[in-house]
Amino acid sequence: MKANIPWAKPLFFEQEQKYLADALASTWISGGQYIEKFEKEFTQYNRAHFGITTSNGTTALQLAIWALNLQPGDEVIVPGFTFVAPINMVIESGATPIYADIDPATWCIDPVAIESCITGKTKAVVPVHIYGNVCEMDTINSIAKKHNRAVIEDTAEAAFSKYGNKYAGTLGDIGCFSFQATKTITMGEGGCVLTENEQLYKAMRLIRDHGMRIGKRYWHDVIGYNFRLTNMQAAVGCGQLENVSAIIAEKKRVFLLYTKFLSDIAGVTMQHFSKPVDPVVWAIAVKVDPLAFKFNRDAIINQMQEKGIETRPGFYPFSVMPLYHAPALPVSEEVGANVLSLPSFPSLSEEEIAFICENLKKLRR
Repeated sequence: MKANIPWAKPLFFEQEQKYLADALASTWISGGQYIEKFEKEFTQYNRAHFGITTSNGTTALQLAIWALNLQPGDEVIVPGFTFVAPINMVIESGATPIYADIDPATWCIDPVAIESCITGKTKAVVPVHIYGNVCEMDTINSIAKKHNRAVIEDTAEAAFSKYGNKYAGTLGDIGCFSFQATKTITMGEGGCVLTENEQLYKAMRLIRDHGMRIGKRYWHDVIGYNFRLTNMQAAVGCGQLENVSAIIAEKKRVFLLYTKFLSDIAGVTMQHFSKPVDPVVWAIAVKVDPLAFKFNRDAIINQMQEKGIETRPGFYPFSVMPLYHAPALPVSEEVGANVLSLPSFPSLSEEEIAFICENLKKLRR
């Protein structure tokens, strides 16, 4: 049997098409009511005070970094294992990324490593909530508060996950979100920042729209950029948000089924979620033991593709990419070499998940 199971597939409902058609008919395809609607409803859902949509998750990070007014010579602590966007945005700002290793079980940034990386030049910490997990935010916030450093959460992969009774992205000074095509809710692209700090909110709102003063068109108070979301994207996002409970329920179903089917495969370790975390898992990721399998992780990806199952590797740690000049990061390197991300979209059937896991099991020694 050969299947055709992609790594990701969005789940759409009737509202997305309805709202998109309405946005087109209104002729407000850039700014418009759906942007305001989505900003308000997404902010309220996450129980935050201030929210601003952006053109994508990367510009959300860029907006957060610029609002903190980072300068050349400033240092920002980042994880050694993550998607590249937050590191690129730190470098773009002129600041220097300082790479902290990750926890071997959760694959999130290690608070002990954060503490050892702090210097007099440190201005911020960027915990990245990997695959839907949430970093140890109580400890990270305690460290940041002790040293008077800002915390920017990269929540691109963990929208709607909780840490205690709070949503990921509302635990630090600024939370950054992505609505790219594979994310838990999607607009194709798009992003958002959340904050409780009104001063940061006003700074980000100004920068997002060319630095132009609200209520005084073509008067510019700061150097700004165009990070605006379109009304059409926001219309799709509003439809997604109306059905977020159904999407979350399906994501949790998929996670529980994978937990069931993977539990008896020796040499496969799932990501660990600590007790305070209630995850909405964006991507099911497992670490494969190279001693237990006939092939290394990259060859496993090829073998699974031959069966019609698309999988993806873990992120390459920054310490193995010469571009980033990172020091050795042993945990990040071990995890990055052996993590395999499996299809995780909400409409996956139990039969498809069983098929994926059975084919992975057949590749063991």
